Amino acid sequence: MLDDSLKAQLKAYLERVTLPVELVASLDDRPASQEMRALIEDIVSLSSRITARYDGQDARRPSFSVNRVGADMGLRFAAIPMGHEFTSLVLALLQAGGHPPKVEADVIEQIRSLEGDFVFETYMSLTCHNCPDVVQALNLMAVLNPRVRHVAIDGGLFQDEVEARQIMAVPTVYLNGQPFGSGRMEIGEILAKVDTGAAARDAARLSTKDDFDVLIVGGGPAGAAAAIYAARKGIRTGIVAERFGGQTLDTLGIENFISVKETEGPKFAAALEAHVREYDVDIMNGQRVASLQAAAEPGGLATVTLANGAALKSRTVILATGARWKNVNVPGEAEYRTKGVAYCPHCDGPLFKGRKVAVIGGGNSGVEAAIDLAGVVAHVTLIEFADQLKADAVLVNKLRSLANVTIHVNAQTTEITGDGQKVNGLRYKDRATGEQHAIELAGVFVQIGLVPNTEFLKGTLELSRYGEIVIDAKCATNVPGIFAAGDVTTVPFKQIIIATGEGSKAALSAFDHLIRSPLAAAKPQAEAVVG
Repeated sequence: MLDDSLKAQLKAYLERVTLPVELVASLDDRPASQEMRALIEDIVSLSSRITARYDGQDARRPSFSVNRVGADMGLRFAAIPMGHEFTSLVLALLQAGGHPPKVEADVIEQIRSLEGDFVFETYMSLTCHNCPDVVQALNLMAVLNPRVRHVAIDGGLFQDEVEARQIMAVPTVYLNGQPFGSGRMEIGEILAKVDTGAAARDAARLSTKDDFDVLIVGGGPAGAAAAIYAARKGIRTGIVAERFGGQTLDTLGIENFISVKETEGPKFAAALEAHVREYDVDIMNGQRVASLQAAAEPGGLATVTLANGAALKSRTVILATGARWKNVNVPGEAEYRTKGVAYCPHCDGPLFKGRKVAVIGGGNSGVEAAIDLAGVVAHVTLIEFADQLKADAVLVNKLRSLANVTIHVNAQTTEITGDGQKVNGLRYKDRATGEQHAIELAGVFVQIGLVPNTEFLKGTLELSRYGEIVIDAKCATNVPGIFAAGDVTTVPFKQIIIATGEGSKAALSAFDHLIRSPLAAAKPQAEAVVG
């Protein structure tokens, strides 16, 4: 099952297993069961502390549990966890085998203290780069708390369940038989939903923090770069982020970050966070900002209020909240989101294997999505509002070479239709003739660009007509002491490498503001690092 290279890697990891682990497989006559058995046999051959049985009685077949001998861990894979999920398998084996997880002590205690019984089911695909975070978070909860059970289910292996539950996006999580959430979720987000007192405890804890010299809002490339540059100046630096990594978490391939030949978005995001943690930065992840209040007087403190009610004070603020996928805003889009309306072709494409889908958007993202989907689905219809595709010529030529792709330009999407449970079609208008058209489809992938995350800033500082934060050459906004960087600003060309440069520039500008402000001269800490 595993090639020699993977075996060598896995054997090295499994040397960290210190406690006995048992794998119990529930198999049937399908070829997938033979593959699962071969994988388990490979694992057992690589570690003397891991054993296996093949007499499991679980209803989902094929599947296997991972359990520390003598413990009661509700951790199961109804999948052959290769591809993006291979890391989930390795971590499950290590954590069940006693290797400590790389999670803060307070998070571990919060998991162990959960009251109630939690049975999680995660439907995922092996090509989904958003799924592993959810799978790994819930697996860890199952390892740490015997009242938490979790099974990761490959939708391709259990198509009957996928159809019965009308699952059309991954990851999709059920809790105790009821829908719990869809899309990428980190462990903090999951705990916030199941631990009802978490928000209040968080607010009380955060509100006691000392004032910051620089507080960065946003944990993407711009925010991470700003945090590193600020911390290197020796000033008190904090970063508050809804999810560390930002948009890069939703990016499959990165091949244009200079000096890094190629990587994947989640790996890049993890590297960003690891780099920031090398410095004295107060990281407050899983926190959404509700409002910003500028300092009342020069040299005063700005206030950043979080959604949970906590208030953070800082002498300067760098806004790096990034952007999110733009909605097409037609009837049916909101109603059928995750029920056929999707935004990630890499994640959700395999769920539409053999069916017809549409892609809305003719830029690079839309054309790349159509090319990717054409290799999986029966047919792709690409809808572009303008009179020609806006993607790079090499991509357009590739798209036009595909036999199962139809392109409509000068086409305005007017409605995404459905049967009440899932998408069944799309309507569009020919902008040249005014003629209306309807297409029967199983899914619609929206790829029409980004919108800046600035709703909480309206009325606080100057925004462009597109909602971007207006900045000058030094990343300064029109409000003294407030800076901004990255995709959320008016800087042209929304690229990762540009965002990191802008974040660095914003931190240097914030530091320059601090040393020139009335209070900065009185702070020995700032004086010590000048020059």
